[in-house]
Amino acid sequence: MGAIVGAGLLSHAPVIMFPEPQRIQANGGRDFTLATGLARLRREVIDITDHDAVLVLDTHWATTTETVITAHTRRSGRFTSDEMPSEVSQIPYAIPGDPELAHAVAAVAEKDSLWLRANDDPHLPIHYATLNLWSYLGRPDVPWLSMSVCQTATTEDHLRLGAAVAEAVDGIARRVLVLASGGLSHGFWPLAELRDRMAGDPANIVSPAARAADEQRVAWLEAGRHDRVIATMPEYRRHSPEGDFGHYLTLAGALGGPGCTAAARRYGEYENAIGTGQVHLWFDHPAGRGAN
Repeated sequence: MGAIVGAGLLSHAPVIMFPEPQRIQANGGRDFTLATGLARLRREVIDITDHDAVLVLDTHWATTTETVITAHTRRSGRFTSDEMPSEVSQIPYAIPGDPELAHAVAAVAEKDSLWLRANDDPHLPIHYATLNLWSYLGRPDVPWLSMSVCQTATTEDHLRLGAAVAEAVDGIARRVLVLASGGLSHGFWPLAELRDRMAGDPANIVSPAARAADEQRVAWLEAGRHDRVIATMPEYRRHSPEGDFGHYLTLAGALGGPGCTAAARRYGEYENAIGTGQVHLWFDHPAGRGAN
Protein backbone atom coordinates (compact mmCIF):
# COMPACT_ATOMS: atom_id res chain seq x y z
CA MET A 1 0.00 0.00 0.00
CA GLY A 2 1.17 3.51 -0.81
CA ALA A 3 0.72 6.67 1.20
CA ILE A 4 0.90 10.43 1.09
CA VAL A 5 3.85 10.83 3.46
CA GLY A 6 3.96 14.62 3.56
CA ALA A 7 1.89 17.55 2.38
CA GLY A 8 2.31 21.28 2.21
CA LEU A 9 0.52 24.47 1.31
CA LEU A 10 3.51 26.38 -0.02
CA SER A 11 4.14 29.76 -1.59
CA HIS A 12 5.92 30.05 -4.93
CA ALA A 13 6.10 33.88 -4.81
CA PRO A 14 8.63 35.04 -7.45
CA VAL A 15 10.64 36.93 -4.82
CA ILE A 16 12.07 33.61 -3.62
CA MET A 17 13.91 33.34 -6.95
CA PHE A 18 15.61 36.74 -6.60
CA PRO A 19 19.29 36.72 -5.60
CA GLU A 20 19.67 36.99 -1.83
CA PRO A 21 21.09 40.57 -1.88
CA GLN A 22 18.11 41.71 -3.96
CA ARG A 23 15.68 40.01 -1.57
CA ILE A 24 17.30 41.66 1.44
CA GLN A 25 17.21 45.06 -0.21
CA ALA A 26 13.53 44.67 -1.17
CA ASN A 27 12.67 43.58 2.37
CA GLY A 28 14.32 46.46 4.19
CA GLY A 29 17.50 44.76 5.34
CA ARG A 30 16.58 41.15 6.08
CA ASP A 31 15.69 38.15 3.96
CA PHE A 32 12.13 37.03 3.28
CA THR A 33 11.16 34.04 5.38
CA LEU A 34 9.42 32.79 2.23
CA ALA A 35 12.96 31.98 1.03
CA THR A 36 14.58 30.94 4.29
CA GLY A 37 11.51 28.91 5.24
CA LEU A 38 11.78 26.75 2.13
CA ALA A 39 15.47 26.16 2.82
CA ARG A 40 14.59 25.10 6.36
CA LEU A 41 11.75 22.89 5.11
CA ARG A 42 14.18 21.07 2.87
CA ARG A 43 16.67 20.49 5.68
CA GLU A 44 14.18 19.49 8.34
CA VAL A 45 11.57 17.60 6.31
CA ILE A 46 12.14 16.93 2.62
CA ASP A 47 15.66 15.54 2.90
CA ILE A 48 14.78 13.18 5.74
CA THR A 49 11.38 11.98 4.49
CA ASP A 50 11.51 8.82 2.40
CA HIS A 51 9.47 9.52 -0.74
CA ASP A 52 9.23 8.19 -4.30
CA ALA A 53 7.55 11.14 -6.02
CA VAL A 54 6.30 14.69 -5.55
CA LEU A 55 2.97 15.93 -6.93
CA VAL A 56 2.60 19.71 -7.31
CA LEU A 57 -0.88 21.23 -7.47
CA ASP A 58 0.07 24.16 -9.68
CA THR A 59 -2.07 27.31 -9.47
CA HIS A 60 -0.33 28.86 -12.48
CA TRP A 61 -1.52 25.99 -14.64
CA ALA A 62 -5.16 27.02 -15.03
CA THR A 63 -7.11 24.59 -17.19
CA THR A 64 -10.74 25.03 -18.14
CA THR A 65 -12.49 21.88 -19.38
CA GLU A 66 -10.62 19.29 -17.31
CA THR A 67 -7.83 18.81 -14.80
CA VAL A 68 -4.54 17.60 -16.31
CA ILE A 69 -1.65 15.73 -14.71
CA THR A 70 1.78 15.45 -16.35
CA ALA A 71 2.78 11.97 -17.51
CA HIS A 72 6.21 12.68 -18.96
CA THR A 73 9.18 10.43 -18.36
CA ARG A 74 11.29 13.58 -18.08
CA ARG A 75 10.93 17.35 -18.51
CA SER A 76 14.00 19.46 -19.21
CA GLY A 77 14.99 22.80 -20.65
CA ARG A 78 15.30 26.41 -19.57
CA PHE A 79 12.45 28.49 -18.21
CA THR A 80 11.76 32.19 -18.58
CA SER A 81 8.53 33.49 -17.11
CA ASP A 82 6.31 35.34 -19.57
CA GLU A 83 4.84 37.16 -16.55
CA MET A 84 8.14 38.39 -15.10
CA PRO A 85 10.90 37.76 -17.66
CA SER A 86 13.27 40.26 -16.08
CA GLU A 87 13.16 38.57 -12.67
CA VAL A 88 12.61 34.87 -13.50
CA SER A 89 14.67 33.96 -16.55
CA GLN A 90 16.79 31.19 -18.06
CA ILE A 91 16.27 28.80 -15.13
CA PRO A 92 17.65 25.36 -16.11
CA TYR A 93 15.66 22.29 -15.11
CA ALA A 94 15.86 18.54 -15.61
CA ILE A 95 12.99 16.85 -13.80
CA PRO A 96 12.19 13.12 -13.94
CA GLY A 97 8.53 12.14 -14.08
CA ASP A 98 6.38 9.19 -13.03
CA PRO A 99 4.03 8.15 -15.87
CA GLU A 100 2.72 5.19 -13.87
CA LEU A 101 1.53 7.44 -11.05
CA ALA A 102 0.01 9.95 -13.49
CA HIS A 103 -1.97 7.27 -15.33
CA ALA A 104 -3.05 5.71 -12.03
CA VAL A 105 -4.55 9.05 -10.95
CA ALA A 106 -6.27 9.40 -14.33
CA ALA A 107 -7.68 5.86 -14.09
CA VAL A 108 -9.18 6.47 -10.65
CA ALA A 109 -10.62 9.77 -11.86
CA GLU A 110 -12.23 8.05 -14.85
CA LYS A 111 -13.70 5.38 -12.56
CA ASP A 112 -15.20 8.14 -10.40
CA SER A 113 -16.51 10.10 -13.40
CA LEU A 114 -14.11 13.00 -12.83
CA TRP A 115 -12.74 15.05 -15.70
CA LEU A 116 -9.01 14.50 -15.38
CA ARG A 117 -6.49 13.28 -17.95
CA ALA A 118 -2.80 12.40 -18.00
CA ASN A 119 -0.78 14.19 -20.69
CA ASP A 120 2.79 13.64 -21.90
CA ASP A 121 2.88 16.13 -24.79
CA PRO A 122 6.55 17.18 -25.06
CA HIS A 123 5.49 20.76 -25.82
CA LEU A 124 3.32 21.12 -22.71
CA PRO A 125 4.66 24.19 -20.83
CA ILE A 126 5.99 24.12 -17.31
CA HIS A 127 5.06 26.90 -14.89
CA TYR A 128 6.99 28.61 -12.13
CA ALA A 129 4.52 27.50 -9.48
CA THR A 130 6.15 24.09 -10.00
CA LEU A 131 9.64 25.19 -10.93
CA ASN A 132 10.24 27.66 -8.09
CA LEU A 133 9.48 24.97 -5.50
CA TRP A 134 11.52 22.37 -7.39
CA SER A 135 14.49 24.76 -7.35
CA TYR A 136 14.41 24.73 -3.54
CA LEU A 137 13.10 21.25 -2.76
CA GLY A 138 13.77 19.00 -5.74
CA ARG A 139 16.36 16.24 -6.08
CA PRO A 140 17.67 14.97 -9.43
CA ASP A 141 16.60 11.39 -8.75
CA VAL A 142 13.05 12.05 -7.45
CA PRO A 143 10.17 12.36 -9.94
CA TRP A 144 8.06 15.52 -9.83
CA LEU A 145 4.63 15.71 -11.46
CA SER A 146 2.43 18.76 -11.94
CA MET A 147 -1.37 18.82 -11.79
CA SER A 148 -3.41 21.74 -13.02
CA VAL A 149 -6.00 23.66 -11.04
CA CYS A 150 -9.17 23.67 -13.12
CA GLN A 151 -10.69 27.14 -13.01
CA THR A 152 -14.26 25.88 -13.57
CA ALA A 153 -14.12 23.29 -10.77
CA THR A 154 -16.22 23.67 -7.64
CA THR A 155 -15.16 23.05 -4.07
CA GLU A 156 -16.63 19.57 -4.28
CA ASP A 157 -14.83 18.88 -7.57
CA HIS A 158 -11.48 19.77 -6.02
CA LEU A 159 -12.13 17.64 -2.94
CA ARG A 160 -13.09 14.64 -5.10
CA LEU A 161 -9.98 15.07 -7.25
CA GLY A 162 -7.85 15.03 -4.12
CA ALA A 163 -9.53 11.84 -2.95
CA ALA A 164 -8.76 10.30 -6.35
CA VAL A 165 -5.09 11.20 -5.93
CA ALA A 166 -4.99 9.50 -2.53
CA GLU A 167 -6.68 6.37 -3.88
CA ALA A 168 -4.25 6.16 -6.79
CA VAL A 169 -1.21 6.59 -4.54
CA ASP A 170 -2.50 3.86 -2.28
CA GLY A 171 -3.13 1.53 -5.20
CA ILE A 172 0.38 1.59 -6.69
CA ALA A 173 2.37 1.61 -3.45
CA ARG A 174 4.01 5.01 -3.87
CA ARG A 175 5.25 7.23 -1.06
CA VAL A 176 4.28 10.70 -2.27
CA LEU A 177 4.66 14.29 -1.15
CA VAL A 178 1.80 16.54 -2.27
CA LEU A 179 2.56 20.26 -2.58
CA ALA A 180 -0.26 22.75 -3.03
CA SER A 181 1.69 25.53 -4.74
CA GLY A 182 -0.01 28.87 -4.35
CA GLY A 183 -0.78 31.82 -2.16
CA LEU A 184 -3.63 32.91 0.07
CA SER A 185 -5.52 36.13 -0.76
CA HIS A 186 -4.35 37.31 -4.14
CA GLY A 187 -5.12 40.97 -4.66
CA PHE A 188 -2.34 43.17 -6.07
CA TRP A 189 -1.54 46.82 -5.54
CA PRO A 190 -1.90 49.08 -8.60
CA LEU A 191 1.23 49.23 -10.76
CA ALA A 192 2.20 52.72 -9.60
CA GLU A 193 2.29 51.51 -5.98
CA LEU A 194 3.87 48.06 -6.40
CA ARG A 195 7.47 49.08 -5.88
CA ASP A 196 6.62 50.75 -2.59
CA ARG A 197 4.94 47.54 -1.37
CA MET A 198 7.72 45.00 -1.91
CA ALA A 199 8.59 44.33 1.72
CA GLY A 200 7.21 41.20 3.36
CA ASP A 201 5.56 43.04 6.26
CA PRO A 202 1.86 41.97 6.34
CA ALA A 203 0.98 45.65 6.67
CA ASN A 204 1.51 45.68 2.89
CA ILE A 205 -1.29 43.17 2.23
CA VAL A 206 -3.76 44.78 -0.14
CA SER A 207 -6.49 45.24 2.51
CA PRO A 208 -6.99 44.68 6.25
CA ALA A 209 -9.94 42.42 5.45
CA ALA A 210 -7.84 40.18 3.20
CA ARG A 211 -5.12 39.98 5.84
CA ALA A 212 -7.63 39.06 8.53
CA ALA A 213 -9.19 36.36 6.33
CA ASP A 214 -5.76 34.88 5.60
CA GLU A 215 -4.67 34.91 9.22
CA GLN A 216 -7.90 33.24 10.32
CA ARG A 217 -7.35 30.39 7.87
CA VAL A 218 -3.72 29.97 8.85
CA ALA A 219 -4.85 29.69 12.48
CA TRP A 220 -7.50 27.13 11.56
CA LEU A 221 -5.01 25.03 9.63
CA GLU A 222 -2.48 25.19 12.46
CA ALA A 223 -5.26 23.85 14.70
CA GLY A 224 -6.18 21.11 12.20
CA ARG A 225 -9.56 22.68 11.42
CA HIS A 226 -9.77 21.85 7.73
CA ASP A 227 -13.51 21.61 8.17
CA ARG A 228 -13.73 25.34 8.96
CA VAL A 229 -11.61 26.33 5.96
CA ILE A 230 -13.72 24.21 3.62
CA ALA A 231 -17.07 25.31 5.07
CA THR A 232 -16.23 29.01 4.70
CA MET A 233 -15.00 28.94 1.10
CA PRO A 234 -17.82 31.22 -0.17
CA GLU A 235 -16.73 33.87 2.33
CA TYR A 236 -13.02 33.44 1.57
CA ARG A 237 -13.50 33.74 -2.18
CA ARG A 238 -14.45 37.39 -1.64
CA HIS A 239 -10.70 37.93 -1.13
CA SER A 240 -9.74 36.23 -4.42
CA PRO A 241 -7.50 33.45 -3.08
CA GLU A 242 -4.98 32.29 -5.65
CA GLY A 243 -6.39 29.64 -7.98
CA ASP A 244 -9.76 30.04 -6.24
CA PHE A 245 -7.97 28.10 -3.47
CA GLY A 246 -8.31 24.97 -5.61
CA HIS A 247 -4.74 23.93 -4.78
CA TYR A 248 -5.56 23.80 -1.07
CA LEU A 249 -8.94 22.12 -1.62
CA THR A 250 -7.41 19.36 -3.74
CA LEU A 251 -4.76 18.87 -1.07
CA ALA A 252 -7.46 18.73 1.60
CA GLY A 253 -9.37 16.15 -0.43
CA ALA A 254 -6.26 13.99 -0.62
CA LEU A 255 -5.91 14.17 3.18
CA GLY A 256 -9.50 13.22 3.96
CA GLY A 257 -11.56 16.34 3.24
CA PRO A 258 -13.51 17.99 6.07
CA GLY A 259 -12.72 15.05 8.32
CA CYS A 260 -8.98 15.68 8.22
CA THR A 261 -7.56 17.11 11.44
CA ALA A 262 -3.85 17.09 10.49
CA ALA A 263 -2.37 20.24 11.99
CA ALA A 264 -0.04 22.50 10.04
CA ARG A 265 3.43 23.57 11.07
CA ARG A 266 4.55 26.94 9.77
CA TYR A 267 7.90 27.44 8.06
CA GLY A 268 8.54 31.16 8.17
CA GLU A 269 6.12 34.00 8.71
CA TYR A 270 2.92 35.05 6.99
CA GLU A 271 4.30 37.59 4.50
CA ASN A 272 3.25 40.02 1.81
CA ALA A 273 4.14 39.74 -1.88
CA ILE A 274 3.06 43.01 -3.61
CA GLY A 275 -0.33 42.84 -1.90
CA THR A 276 -0.91 39.09 -1.80
CA GLY A 277 -0.83 36.87 1.28
CA GLN A 278 1.84 34.14 1.35
CA VAL A 279 2.81 31.40 3.80
CA HIS A 280 4.42 27.96 4.02
CA LEU A 281 2.39 25.38 5.98
CA TRP A 282 3.44 21.76 6.37
CA PHE A 283 1.25 18.87 7.53
CA ASP A 284 3.47 16.43 9.37
CA HIS A 285 1.09 13.48 9.61
CA PRO A 286 -1.22 13.60 6.59
CA ALA A 287 -1.61 9.83 6.26
CA GLY A 288 -3.16 9.63 9.71
CA ARG A 289 -6.05 11.85 8.61
CA GLY A 290 -6.08 13.24 12.11
CA ALA A 291 -2.78 12.52 13.78
CA ASN A 292 -1.08 15.47 15.41
